[in-house]
Amino acid sequence: MKGSIRLGSVRGLALRAHWSVPLLMLLLAYGLAARTLPEYVPGLAPVVYAVAGVAGAVLLLASLVVHEAAHALTARRAGISVQDMTLWALGGVTRMDQPTTPRTAFLVAVSGPLASLLLGAVGIGAAAAVPATPGWRIPVAVLGWLGGTNLLLGVFNLLPAAPLDGGRLTQALLWWRTGDRERAQRAAGRGGQVVGMALAVLGWVTFARGLPAGLWLIVVGLFVAGAAAAERRWAEMVTALRGVRVGQAMTTPVVTGPDWLTVDRFLSEVIAQAGHSVLPLLDFEGHPSGVVQLRRLAGLPSERRASLRIRDLATPLSRCTLAAPDELLNSVLERLGTTGALLPILVMDDGRLSGIITAHDIDRFRRHSRLPPAPPGPP
Repeated sequence: MKGSIRLGSVRGLALRAHWSVPLLMLLLAYGLAARTLPEYVPGLAPVVYAVAGVAGAVLLLASLVVHEAAHALTARRAGISVQDMTLWALGGVTRMDQPTTPRTAFLVAVSGPLASLLLGAVGIGAAAAVPATPGWRIPVAVLGWLGGTNLLLGVFNLLPAAPLDGGRLTQALLWWRTGDRERAQRAAGRGGQVVGMALAVLGWVTFARGLPAGLWLIVVGLFVAGAAAAERRWAEMVTALRGVRVGQAMTTPVVTGPDWLTVDRFLSEVIAQAGHSVLPLLDFEGHPSGVVQLRRLAGLPSERRASLRIRDLATPLSRCTLAAPDELLNSVLERLGTTGALLPILVMDDGRLSGIITAHDIDRFRRHSRLPPAPPGPP
């Protein structure tokens, strides 16, 4: 996910945090310190509430890590390649290859909510077990809040709406019944759109009645509906592209540019004649070295264009998606979704660049073949 930094690792899996995580932590700590704890334990110094609020927010963040780690470790035990885990304001994302069986998909999906529900039960149980003496009332309140929040997260994630875990469970069950993964994904996407819009409407009604929490529910509902729509479109595209080879959809010949030119010379000598927004680069020996996107050049100060070489702004070949002409396009698109790479796809034949596939190429192929509209990228 863009805008994320690495925090560390869990059992060898990279753990990242999106820039929205500090904002989430601040809101949680403020809500605990300003409202929840003073209502439960009145009369204490503000610094006590502040420290307890920060502690509760940190513990909830750790709970989100446990939730995502449950997904990742379950997938890894099933033989699925896992790239990393990323926390953000609306939960977390675990990047992994697609499960190969409905049973594996079900186990991976259910592991996260089960972890949250278990943490919720532990938190509430610990709060009930601690004696409610004056010195322990703040820890009891934090534990109770933490347990209740984890239970809420577990139940919420079980809603039958993609991309929530409940939507993944629905997809796994439909996949098991029909034997068609894309059909199950389309159905889960439609369910996610319905549930997402219902959450948004409920949030609006809640906000109209004077409860600010309704705004958060609106945001979550719109996110769920949008992500579900993207997954549904993606499944439709994958279904329509069954059997299509990379060589059938690629553009050839490929317009390229030398990677040793300065940005100024590249703009005047290559871009002006090329008319493309994405260009592969070639080194002195004629081998592809990367891909440059024009939008990266637009904001570059003019004083740097004369000295900076275009290869310094390009995506290196090691981070590009490569494919062979006879490879199935669907298998390449799956790699796009699981590795986090973006279009274009560079088509290689015996070490030479023979073609390129961009989102425009897929749309062009779709129009000629009367396929459904292509999504802008993998979900």
